Amino acid sequence: MINMVKLPTKNKRMFLRVARGHFATSHSHINYYIDATMQKNRLSEAAEAARELVHMYKSTTIVDTVLCLDGTQVIGTCLANELTKDGFRNMNAHQTIYIITPEYTSGSQIILRDNIAPMVRGKHVLILAASITTGYTMQAAIEAVQYYGGQVAGLSAIFATTHEFMGYPVSSIFDPNNLPDYQSYESRDCPMCKAGQPIDALVNSFGYSAL
Repeated sequence: MINMVKLPTKNKRMFLRVARGHFATSHSHINYYIDATMQKNRLSEAAEAARELVHMYKSTTIVDTVLCLDGTQVIGTCLANELTKDGFRNMNAHQTIYIITPEYTSGSQIILRDNIAPMVRGKHVLILAASITTGYTMQAAIEAVQYYGGQVAGLSAIFATTHEFMGYPVSSIFDPNNLPDYQSYESRDCPMCKAGQPIDALVNSFGYSAL
């Protein structure tokens, strides 16, 4: 059983829930598991996360569609609501914002079905993720938006280790300033593996499975 702790932040209504240990994702090994379960699934925390993120965008930013990765649909819905309330512009005929989720192929490529693709084609798309660390998932999302004829309006995440990715600015609620000793390694170069430290859990966008 992993030991989850809550770290306070500048916003008294927001906490960073983490567990320290040895965790394996499909792309890397990490020394912290960052638990975004409550931000993704509890309405009050999703709404607070959306309010934090919307402050990072200027009112001149055009957002027509929010592409939600990693199960962030509740946050994405709250974010779209905040963007609509705060007078951000969009180019949609009905003056509303689309909230969509991707479908993945067995090779982890993103595809959009014919009924969803028009919500990206010719649209300004804000990509929302739980985290941006290795960047594999975000790269796939950016390439999908471009392939389907959309324009990336911005990248947002609950936690990110970078402020820029593939030439696009990254807005995140939490970053390494909140977790200074966070590390991500290629599995073949993982010092915890080399030291014989067992893996505590397998993690992905759905959560973790302790070993």
